[in-house]
Amino acid sequence: MENKTDPTNQLLAALPSKTYKGLLPKFERFDLHYHEDIYAPGDVIKYVYFPESGIISLLAVVEKASMIEVGIVGSEGMAGLSVFLGVKTSLNRAVVQGAGIALRMKTEDFLAECESDKELSRILRRFAHSLMTQIGQAAACNRYHPIETRFARWLLMTRDRMRSNEFQITQEFLSNMLGVRREAVNKVAHDFQEHGLISYVRGHLTINNGKELENRACLCYQIVRDDLAA
Repeated sequence: MENKTDPTNQLLAALPSKTYKGLLPKFERFDLHYHEDIYAPGDVIKYVYFPESGIISLLAVVEKASMIEVGIVGSEGMAGLSVFLGVKTSLNRAVVQGAGIALRMKTEDFLAECESDKELSRILRRFAHSLMTQIGQAAACNRYHPIETRFARWLLMTRDRMRSNEFQITQEFLSNMLGVRREAVNKVAHDFQEHGLISYVRGHLTINNGKELENRACLCYQIVRDDLAA
């Protein structure tokens, strides 16, 4: 891939310039298409992905035809982190939740770079901690918090990673993300629209009042946000 001096992925931006430029020849640009699967459960992870825009949702299988979101990755991180931790197959489904562009690298090249560059490994360990915090907090949130606060948390986390107040999402997909019936999503989305927090038209959602969403979100949002910023 041709040289690019200003990485938009935050993990790559945190690297020393020399390290980043050394990685560039092994990257290729990859279009992230809405609802496209990056990994399915049990897949061998052949590539790792560093989103520049768009987001990837990490889904855990809870029943044969049912999944629930346990994490979201955008330009702050990467997908395929498990190979860095020594696991070569995907436990979860990774699906594009917001269209965009990623830089991807073959797994074998990525692991070789990790072995030879201590700073890259250090940054990836820090992100691994943040991702584990997010996954653990999502598990607690899905167990203990009502749908209204979880919906607000999800909207804010998606906004932060998309770096946009507007994104595409269907209510059916959102019900899978939150692990609730579609009727419950319809009800809370209608309430948020009535109070001017969001607008939702034909799968296009706009956040109109992020401050009030933060007031309605559970503490889980702040915990994950602050850990990532630390």
